[in-house]
Amino acid sequence: MKHAHFVSILLMLWAAPTVLPATLFEPYRPTALRLPSVPLVVNDPYFSIWSPYDQLNEGATLHWTHEEKPLEGFLRVDGKVYQWMGAQRQPATPARQRSVSVMATSTYYQFDCGDVTLNVVFTAPMLIDDYDLLSAPVNYISYEVRSANGQKHDVQLLLTASPLLAVANPDQPTRLVAGGDEEFKYVRCGTIEQPILAKKGDGICIDWGYLYLPAVNGQTAIATAQQALGSFASQGCIESISQRAECRDGSQRPLLCYWHDFGLTSGAASYAMIGYDEVEDIEYMFRRYKAYWAHKGTVGIVQLMKRMKVEYAAIMQRCREMDRRIYDDALKAGNEHYAEMLSAVYRHVMAAHKLFQDDEGNLLFFSKENNSNGCVNTVDLTYPEAPLLLCYNPELQKAMMTSILNYTYSGRWTKPFPAHDLGTYPIANGQAYGADMPIEEAGNMLILAAELCRQDASTAFVDKYWDIVTTWADYLAEHGQDPEEQLCTDDFAGHWAHNANLAVKAIMGVAGYAAMARLKGLEQRAEQYMERAKAMARQWELAALDGDHYRLAFDRPGTWSQKYNMVWDRLWQTGIFGEEVMIREINYYLTQQQTYGLPLDCRKDYSKNDWILWTAAMAESRDTFLKMMEPVYRYMNETESRVPVSDWYDTKTAQAVGFKARSVIGGFWMRVLMDRNVFVKPDEQNDACINSAMARKGRMESNAEKATGRQALNGKRRKAK
Repeated sequence: MKHAHFVSILLMLWAAPTVLPATLFEPYRPTALRLPSVPLVVNDPYFSIWSPYDQLNEGATLHWTHEEKPLEGFLRVDGKVYQWMGAQRQPATPARQRSVSVMATSTYYQFDCGDVTLNVVFTAPMLIDDYDLLSAPVNYISYEVRSANGQKHDVQLLLTASPLLAVANPDQPTRLVAGGDEEFKYVRCGTIEQPILAKKGDGICIDWGYLYLPAVNGQTAIATAQQALGSFASQGCIESISQRAECRDGSQRPLLCYWHDFGLTSGAASYAMIGYDEVEDIEYMFRRYKAYWAHKGTVGIVQLMKRMKVEYAAIMQRCREMDRRIYDDALKAGNEHYAEMLSAVYRHVMAAHKLFQDDEGNLLFFSKENNSNGCVNTVDLTYPEAPLLLCYNPELQKAMMTSILNYTYSGRWTKPFPAHDLGTYPIANGQAYGADMPIEEAGNMLILAAELCRQDASTAFVDKYWDIVTTWADYLAEHGQDPEEQLCTDDFAGHWAHNANLAVKAIMGVAGYAAMARLKGLEQRAEQYMERAKAMARQWELAALDGDHYRLAFDRPGTWSQKYNMVWDRLWQTGIFGEEVMIREINYYLTQQQTYGLPLDCRKDYSKNDWILWTAAMAESRDTFLKMMEPVYRYMNETESRVPVSDWYDTKTAQAVGFKARSVIGGFWMRVLMDRNVFVKPDEQNDACINSAMARKGRMESNAEKATGRQALNGKRRKAK
């Protein structure tokens, strides 16, 4: 379907009334987990707004960096104004928050505003198998009012957004503009300077592109906070101060305003939208790209918002189905607490990425290493976050790895192990990190490649790169038995030579290569490398055994560490280490747990919750898994570190040590991945992999047919594969 044809369909459907699903304002399941910070409006590392409070109107909404990005919400009931979101302003009265529940795609709030109950749902329609929606920088804010006393009330709703959402620092001059046409009006803002892709780094916010607030079901205006709230309180509406405004000194910034007049009502519902167009999103190998949704610049942000207005009801229903899927899969694999955890962090993980397609037609999914160094597409983030993608869309896992493989394939990276990263976000022109992680990254890439090939029952993903993965496997076979002193992902307390868990990663990497060789029909090579992996494992057990557990380092008696890399031996049922090894380790871990989880190793009380959930997934029984999972739930529920979930924290105090909003939380899904595979017989498992791959392909093709202008691009992508 051509884009012009799609636009004509939009115009024909424009007048069609929106039918809101009956259950839209009720979460699939109510949740009790008190998140340290609640996702509100999220899409990528820059468009990311959270509430770090128990009450949504307790303070200003924030970017994950903790910079203020104020969204404010008010409800006027019979002339009285109640504030339900943001730091309190006069003359508004605080609404009373009754509940908050967080599902995978949506956050549900309920408030008492005098004699009216207000329900608000923040939805990021980041459907994992719909690339247009996954990458679309547009969120819905749905709202419903209901009379609490059976009487009709005069009701109006107001949303405001500050230009601070579009700046890197509060002193940057901004410009606000009212635009659009009679069919689709909006207000937008951005910096006057517009330094597109001029900044890179970790704890920074974007200062290029434009924030949009469209008048989809109400009206929009530009006004100062005093003018907006004064006019809303006295009249229930807002008069725009102008069609264009500039602020050059940071004081008295005008706001983007959206309001909806329900009039006299006993119950009604509608929704608003908010979006951010970065203009250009990422630089990869010295070429600049927009995110996937823009289809190489042929779709604009207004056209995207028009489509999302037309498809609102259908998209919300699909989001609810995603919520159900995430919750129920976790419930089956664990319990209600596990289901609440995974529901709470789905958007957290997905919003740490940027999805786009390069000029060769490759689908690319780049992470930002939030709050650790800002690297783009870091391999030792790709590895821990993998379980979520491996469960629900392995094509995105491939999209994270393809660029690393191509970096070597192009000749720009010549070392016998993978690069650590591709640059500093959003510039991905080559490794930026100052040191290599040889065994870490080689093991990560080989293990993940092996799992992808296992799921596909084919080596098609790695065939082009077979010489490269063979080089990496040989490196591990030669150097991974007893690693020399080098960087690895767990070096928080310093890096030690002879690291036993790093050796496990090398062993499983060699085993993964053997499995890929077998799939490729190279039986002799498969036997050779699998025997090498088993021999390495036998030697590992002799060197690491320390009575009732295994050491942190081979030459350090009396030490211990989590051996989470061993989880693949159970998932693949390769028997490299043997059941008794995992049982011995798990039993020992249970004696070392603290109030908020299992420490990373014997040196410190802190831990990484992604690795705890990997380690827990090794447990044969669900009860044992839950014994290790529940302290992580307790940490999330009780920590005083009010940031998007930190993955590095103290297991005795629940205080964050460092890190927040990082994609590694995708590792929480390891038990779900295990639950789908580990107790299936090998022949049945192979059939299940093939069926799963075919089902994924069918879903992708179905979604492609529904999306605008995707046929040519998908054809190009299939050809590239």
